[in-house]
Amino acid sequence: MRSIWTYPAETGHDSAMTLTGYSVETPHEALGQVQRQMDDPGRQHLVVDTGVWFFGESVLVPAGIVRTIDTDTKTVTVNRTKDEIKAAPRFARDSQTTDAGYLTEVGHYYMSLGEPVLL
Repeated sequence: MRSIWTYPAETGHDSAMTLTGYSVETPHEALGQVQRQMDDPGRQHLVVDTGVWFFGESVLVPAGIVRTIDTDTKTVTVNRTKDEIKAAPRFARDSQTTDAGYLTEVGHYYMSLGEPVLL
């Protein structure tokens, strides 16, 4: 089983990539824009500004749910729906990006969803 905190090899992720500013899309619709990224081994994730769909909040997106990275269109596609991401443990502050308890909670949530259905 893959780590939820590591980019799948097929995404084309390279540790030198800067994804800040990339658009993020779910299988069916836009999710938001990458505000920040964390590339520490075992804790790779994106913080995505969702705009107005979730009260202007940000969400933490583990690297393991990234399906593709398109450097031409500057788009990251994830393999979870907007509703699944919205139901994840709430991201409220930047200090959570290094909080082991919060990251464990997020990891357990996404792992509990099982394998995504790719459409």
